[in-house]
Amino acid sequence: MKKIPESIEEFLAGERLAVTGVSRNSKQPGNAIYRRLIASGFQVTPVNPRATEVEGVKSYPDLVSLPGPVDGVVVASPPASSAQIIRDCKELGVSRVWLHRSFGTGSVSKEAVRECENLGINCIVGGCPLMFCEPVDFGHKCMRWWLQRKGRVPR
Repeated sequence: MKKIPESIEEFLAGERLAVTGVSRNSKQPGNAIYRRLIASGFQVTPVNPRATEVEGVKSYPDLVSLPGPVDGVVVASPPASSAQIIRDCKELGVSRVWLHRSFGTGSVSKEAVRECENLGINCIVGGCPLMFCEPVDFGHKCMRWWLQRKGRVPR
């Protein structure tokens, strides 16, 4: 089996995660990430400023409203909100963030990446947990292979 990149291994070492951008529309990337992380044994809390419930569980409007600490945050929200999410992570002492992106912009913004660098937050820029949480489906294996060669996912 291929070794997982260190930054991803460290992120996935956390037990309690939050996913921003989990939607009432279950077909959104944030929802797929949320479900896979739960299936992989993580404790996961959904975050959506416009929904009190998603995927049949209570959702929180922002990270500051979470009922307890988290080890990492997967950002699957629009890029315009990513920098504020990073600042919230700093305020809460969250040191690991994954900015979701596959072929488009995803949740990545230059401002969010810059905030991570300035605030000392370990940030994975691009890709998604579905490319690394076993079992990885064929489509995500292909995307991981391609995006790693393009430098858009950690190798």
